[in-house]
Amino acid sequence: MNAYSFRIGYIQRKLKMNVRRFLLYSAVILLGGCIPVISLHSLYTEKDVMFEEKLLGTWSQDSNETTWEFTRVDEPNNAYKLIFSDEEGKKGSFIAHLVKLQNRQFLDICPSELPWDPNDPEKMDWPYNSLFLIPAHTFLKIDSIEPKLKMRMTLESKMEELLKDNPEAVKHTFVNDRLVLTASTKELQAFIVRYADDERVFTDEIILGRRKAGQ
Repeated sequence: MNAYSFRIGYIQRKLKMNVRRFLLYSAVILLGGCIPVISLHSLYTEKDVMFEEKLLGTWSQDSNETTWEFTRVDEPNNAYKLIFSDEEGKKGSFIAHLVKLQNRQFLDICPSELPWDPNDPEKMDWPYNSLFLIPAHTFLKIDSIEPKLKMRMTLESKMEELLKDNPEAVKHTFVNDRLVLTASTKELQAFIVRYADDERVFTDEIILGRRKAGQ
């Protein structure tokens, strides 16, 4: 093996080793055919993060097989691992932070896996492409945790209505027709608190019930 081939192999191994830690891709989740708004920056600083035991467990909607499974993780501190599974069995793996702003609670979620089969990283054909991908966040407002987990998510189509009426509401841009929030964490917090009850920011409620063991 020549030096060039050795170096290429080394870079590929390092990339695979660090991929989960650095979350090198943009979060695009499709929930019921709806596209959430993504942000370059998180909604939280360390002082805003809280941990609520009641959120742990598997939650599902009565009307379908969609599930949200929250488990505790050791790193990062006070975070959850969230596995989302839709009715067709398609899944998303995320790191979630429970954020308290004033008297309200929100979830900040960010992908925790690259888009390949986690059991076979060799299936990723273009490992160097991930060097150009960036972390992205999306936000949900929590109305309650028990007895039902009630949340409202952001949707591109709705927030575009707000930004059409008030383009200065929050810093943003469009990338290949995707709405991307570019505001800083401090600016995002001010925006979210101000518009927390605006249905153009947080849309129709998602109501989940706790799934019992064995279900």
